[in-house]
Amino acid sequence: MEKSCTLLIHFDKGTPAIANEIKEALEGNDVPAKIDAMKKAIMLLLNGETLPQLFITIVRYVLPSEDHTVQKLLLLYLEIIEKTDTKGRVLPEMILICQNLRNNLQHPNEYIRGVTLRFLCRLNETEIIEPLIPSVLQNLEHRHPFIRRNAILAVMSIYKLPQGEQLLVDAPEMIEKVLSTEQDASAKRNAFLMLFTCAQDRAVNYLLTHVDRVSEWGELLQMVVLELIRKVCRTNRAEKGKYIKIIISLLNAPSTAVIYECAGTLVSLSSAPTAIRAAANTYCQLLLSQSDNNVKLIVLDRLNELKSSHRDIMVDLIMDVLRALSSPNLDIRRKTLDIVLELITPRNINEVVLMLKKEVMKTQSGELEKNGEYRQMLIQAIHSCAIKFPEVASTVVHLLMDFLGDSNVASAIDVVVFVREIIETNPKLRVSIITRLLDTFYQIRAARVCSCALWIIGEYCLSLSEVESGMATIKQCLGELPFYSVSEEGEATDASKKTPQANSITVSSRRPAVLADGTYATQSAASETAFSAPTVVQGSLASGNLRSLLLTGDFFLGAVIACTLTKLILRLQEVQPSKVEVNKATTQALLIFVSMLQLGQSPVLPHPIDNDSNDRIVLCIRLLCDTGDGIRKIWLQSCRQSFVKMLSEKQLRETEELKAKAQVSHAQPDDLIDFYHLKSRKGMSQLELEDEVQDDLKRATGEFVNDNDDANKLNRILQLTGFSDPVYAEAYVTVHHYDIVLDITVINRTKETLQNLCLELATMGDLKLVERPQNYTLAPESSKQIKANIKVSSTETGVIFGNIVYETSNVLERTVVVLNDIHIDIMDYISPAVCTDAAFRTMWAEFEWENKVAVNTVIQDEKEFLNHIIKSTNMKCLTPVSALDDECGFLAANLYAKSVFGEDALVNLSVEKQADGKLSGYIRIRSKTQGIALSLGDKITLKQKGGG
Repeated sequence: MEKSCTLLIHFDKGTPAIANEIKEALEGNDVPAKIDAMKKAIMLLLNGETLPQLFITIVRYVLPSEDHTVQKLLLLYLEIIEKTDTKGRVLPEMILICQNLRNNLQHPNEYIRGVTLRFLCRLNETEIIEPLIPSVLQNLEHRHPFIRRNAILAVMSIYKLPQGEQLLVDAPEMIEKVLSTEQDASAKRNAFLMLFTCAQDRAVNYLLTHVDRVSEWGELLQMVVLELIRKVCRTNRAEKGKYIKIIISLLNAPSTAVIYECAGTLVSLSSAPTAIRAAANTYCQLLLSQSDNNVKLIVLDRLNELKSSHRDIMVDLIMDVLRALSSPNLDIRRKTLDIVLELITPRNINEVVLMLKKEVMKTQSGELEKNGEYRQMLIQAIHSCAIKFPEVASTVVHLLMDFLGDSNVASAIDVVVFVREIIETNPKLRVSIITRLLDTFYQIRAARVCSCALWIIGEYCLSLSEVESGMATIKQCLGELPFYSVSEEGEATDASKKTPQANSITVSSRRPAVLADGTYATQSAASETAFSAPTVVQGSLASGNLRSLLLTGDFFLGAVIACTLTKLILRLQEVQPSKVEVNKATTQALLIFVSMLQLGQSPVLPHPIDNDSNDRIVLCIRLLCDTGDGIRKIWLQSCRQSFVKMLSEKQLRETEELKAKAQVSHAQPDDLIDFYHLKSRKGMSQLELEDEVQDDLKRATGEFVNDNDDANKLNRILQLTGFSDPVYAEAYVTVHHYDIVLDITVINRTKETLQNLCLELATMGDLKLVERPQNYTLAPESSKQIKANIKVSSTETGVIFGNIVYETSNVLERTVVVLNDIHIDIMDYISPAVCTDAAFRTMWAEFEWENKVAVNTVIQDEKEFLNHIIKSTNMKCLTPVSALDDECGFLAANLYAKSVFGEDALVNLSVEKQADGKLSGYIRIRSKTQGIALSLGDKITLKQKGGG
């Protein structure tokens, strides 16, 4: 059995010490050897050894030692050994220990007295403690503060024992006297803590009589005062008016820990605007004054909580919160931006955007290594601001377009997506955005950014000059045609464009010959002529991004170029009156398309063109050769309409998410109505008056009411024993982040008193019991509420099992009732969450744990199966509804959730309807940790058939 101990000791089980060796070392006079032997003995005891033969040796040879280290180790040894027999009676040999402890409590050395008093705080045996009480009380008046503060703690722990009130009847009165005369800050704090714990009324009395001097007390005492205020106000909210004045006065304390606790206490006790504003200001001051990143993150969490419940007050402090961006830590910056984006109003939007623009410009300096990532965060924040308030888009869009060629590809993608959305939602900016985009297009180096920019050029170049500029820009970036050439050795070649020649052969007559790879060469009779393999024409330095990307084999970009040029020519046919110019542009575009196809089919690239890109370019060639009105409408109008529809759906999703976050409150028809203006205001401060108003508003809007609580409670009650068992037990399971609380009701159904009733629990998985079980006595047909706390460290499914053990007066043997197992469900730890498609794809590529579950269900409709999986797994479907609308026999959707431990859970569901009507396919789960992937897979396997 594990033993509890106040000191955590590492123990190497590989080389266990032998009891005889320890005994010899203890009996010797060598103090270092004695210390080492005591340490070994303690380690063995902590790991389950009993070592009964050592006790007398320690009493004879260790007790008399004057060495401080030996004495401290002795107290640790005494703490962990068994002091009682199986029936709970103190062992007779403990009398030897009592005399030693009494001597230590009267020892001339202050350290020995102090550690002995501290040791008494950890003793639970009344028979050992009772003879020592006079000596403990004498130490309350010792001249040294170290002894006085430990003596107060010893008195408190003795008073809290089951028979403590009989042992120390007047302890609270004695400690109150000590508190009134004590000068040492720590001793004063311990005395106040004793009154707070054991005689709360006396602590409250003392606080209220010295209310004007609270701000002069030490930091330690002020922290206990705040704890007392929280406890008193939780039990009696009507009295909080007395204490809020104390909290407000402590907001100016020199200690930052006290200020932080003050702000938290103020928020928990009052909802008055003055109190909330004071707390928020305090948090903002701490955010700027503290250098520790962990402190900043904790304070930002508190501000985030305030934002949820008191948004109107937080809006006024938005610029103070934004100053936290000066921290170089990315987590702090991310959290700050998340808070600020939800506090934006038409009143402060210009200030916020100006601040964000300044931060973006700072990232160009390149001093910090993570500037690219920070710039991406800022761009996303500005994007969000511009979508909510379109009028600010004109002030930021041109600045951000400078980053289209950013070396950080993710940042550049965010910019181009932002530009694409702004050009649609702000028609007034269309001309300036197109002009700027065409000017900066050559700077773009990433294929994905080029693709999006080309789509913008194809859709939004409307006038003749814009269409012509767009075509000219694309041609310039593609460079000279062809993309590769076959040249003869004898011809003069441009060294900057062609690579050296190879594969010379000699033939006899002059005529064209087809080579093995399908290219042509010239062969001549009786003359030596050489031909070379096809070589890539690199082009001049002026021809840039599109050519270099095409020559790396990116033919998806080639297909996008073809589509963009096709759209531009179709629009040119509408705006250009000259047919000659239109035909010339069409011919040039066709030449580009054919050159791309030739490049894709040539051996100069490691991979040939893919079929999809090939088909797309061929479709563009056919379209330019023969254009119908129906096709023209699809290319020039339908694409834009689809994009507009996508934007409106995105906006609708965001609106729904905001509605889901908003608290829905309903007042009950029979709720008490308080008429604020008819209330007596005598003796009430402004803060109390404000608080009354806020409480009335909350009551009127039903914020205090939660209809679902009772229903949820009933769903979480688990029956642990049978109705015919002598002891009936049921548990109400509450899961709160890292903690599981089991509230177990035990009912004695017999006519006998149950003695030493103990609830013994054990866990399997990443669960750990926090406290040891206690023994209870249960009267006939009575009940007892027992709470058990369990810590959770991961999302793996855990199991709690155990039994109830008790004794009766008639039967000497102990009776055991085995309990049903409690399975802790992964659904308690994960909640639906939202992320962008790009973030989902990035995580999908990075996460290493995958669990693949085959679809095996009786459900025959794809959407019904998807909805069933969403409901069963408590996940959010990221695939928009429009993408799931039509019937096509198959369905693919992405689901996302986040655990309370910050883990991401990704699910991809792909199903297809077979000819017999059944669904087949796979559900793939990916996560960073193994536990969540396995647990979610088990859950889906269990639930997917449509049952349960």
